[in-house]
Amino acid sequence: MRQQVIDRPTVEAGVKWFVVVNPISGSGKGLDDFPLISKLLRDNGISCEAVFTEHKCHATELTVSAINSGYRHIIVVGGDGTLHEVVNGLFIQKSVEPSDVTIAVIAVGTGNDWIRMFGIPTHYSEAIRAIKEGYTFLQDVAAVEYEESRFRQVRYTANVAGVGFDAAVIQRLQHMRAKGCKGKSTYLRALAYTFFRYKPTGVKVWVDDRLIYNNLMLSMAIGVGKYNGGGIQQLPEAVADDGLLDITIIRPLHWWNIIFRLKRLFNGSIYTIGHVLHAKGRNIHIESSPEIQLEVDGELYGFSPINVRNVHRDVRVIVNRSFLGKLMK
Repeated sequence: MRQQVIDRPTVEAGVKWFVVVNPISGSGKGLDDFPLISKLLRDNGISCEAVFTEHKCHATELTVSAINSGYRHIIVVGGDGTLHEVVNGLFIQKSVEPSDVTIAVIAVGTGNDWIRMFGIPTHYSEAIRAIKEGYTFLQDVAAVEYEESRFRQVRYTANVAGVGFDAAVIQRLQHMRAKGCKGKSTYLRALAYTFFRYKPTGVKVWVDDRLIYNNLMLSMAIGVGKYNGGGIQQLPEAVADDGLLDITIIRPLHWWNIIFRLKRLFNGSIYTIGHVLHAKGRNIHIESSPEIQLEVDGELYGFSPINVRNVHRDVRVIVNRSFLGKLMK
């Protein structure tokens, strides 16, 4: 499928935005920087109502409530986890189709991987300029079904889900943050710690009902975005609206296979590493022995068996004009 091209603003002037602010995002940047963000929104004539999240999943609750109250434009002031909760709120509410709501992101998180895909600047004034310009894009999302407490559950991601090593890193990261560790270096320390302790698991992976992998696996990423882990291009060939999920499988490897190829994780050439496999498809099914854990947008959920399906062009997001310029070339 060819990418859509939107070459005109699709957000009407004068609309009122509902702003979901995560005060603990980015080690407290959400709280510390919101007075500046609020002033910039006012200076740019963007009318809004802001509400701070108070607990896990609160952003989902706020999103459902805002849409049921008539809001159709939502700004996320937070990181990838806050965006994840807002996107899931879109699919929980039943007032309108998810694509009838426009989402914008002002990134204050640590990783900020979703914005990299769409060229959204990290500088607040530039991110707000993109909101004011109003260029939007209908992106795919991935519906991730998993098992938790003996029940089948589903979460939606606008970016990337990971299993195996990826989830183990998040688990270690959460443990470190609970002990007071902060900053971007915390993720790298969690990554290194987990790499030398994680044991690969036997998995079977089906893509559109075809068995593509039956072996030991270190890591797997599935999604519609290119980036995760704070800028790693684990899915460099992902296209956000092609109706397909990208899959990257990393087989067990020694540390020297990574250390001497570290740049390839960030420059889009990860598939030139011999231990890395790539596939695309609409539906993914994963089984493992023993079970392996799942993370979605940096949040831990349940365990295998896992099903992932593409939901085509169902979330409307504000993008930077430069992103649309690349599509039109």
